[in-house]
Amino acid sequence: MTIQTALLQGTKLLQDASIPAPRLTAEVLLAHALRQERPYLYAHPEEELSEVAWIHYGRYLHERIQGKPTQYITQVQEFYGREFRVTRDVLIPRPETEHLVEASIARMRPGDRVLDVGTGSGAIAITLALETQAKVFAVDISGPALCVACANAARLSARVAFALSDLSSCIGDHTLDLMVSNPPYVPQTDRAGLQREVRDFEPDVALFAGPTGLEIYERLVADALRVLRRGGWFLVELGYNSVGPVQGMLGGHWEAVEVLSDLAGLPRVLAARLLP
Repeated sequence: MTIQTALLQGTKLLQDASIPAPRLTAEVLLAHALRQERPYLYAHPEEELSEVAWIHYGRYLHERIQGKPTQYITQVQEFYGREFRVTRDVLIPRPETEHLVEASIARMRPGDRVLDVGTGSGAIAITLALETQAKVFAVDISGPALCVACANAARLSARVAFALSDLSSCIGDHTLDLMVSNPPYVPQTDRAGLQREVRDFEPDVALFAGPTGLEIYERLVADALRVLRRGGWFLVELGYNSVGPVQGMLGGHWEAVEVLSDLAGLPRVLAARLLP
């Protein structure tokens, strides 16, 4: 079995199973089985696969056909130009969340104390630490998720202080300059309609907020009022149809409220500054 033949067969299997981007997925899985980068496949199309590589490739194809996301198979996802390790203990970082990072960087100053709430893989906190001169902290309610985040920070040489915490309950009053979060925002009633890759494989604690999907936003706004210094910034990623309700939670304590859209034109990030 050559690399070229393996790619053709894998692409056909994925296509027949209605897996999106079958060719690209086959390339990623075969490169992972060979422990090589994707360009290697095209530089060595006639190379024979070893028995071990063929077994691994077949297993990866089967897992993907069963719905397991490619990122959980390879345990890698790129975010803001860096590779992050991901496992089923953490949400797979999405490109849309880079808008949240960019909005945060635009509002940060050197030396600011910044908190990422619900850090998961650590993608937001680690990126902020590497892109700025801020003092970055990160919390999560999941111990296994924090293990993944700590490993990512160590591998990428990012200085982030991690803590196990239910939202920002471990943070002192009025100690932060910026609080950022990509919280769980999917209503429990939407579970059945989610893609199986999300519903069956990504962690519930990172997806579902409660019956309405707004429950964590309510707690985050209350936490932000407590932990932010006057003039501090609060930024959250927005879920589907959440922009109006979240704006309504802010009350009269905030100024410079701004909603930023993603590349698809959908409201993606809400930013607000606590009144001085």
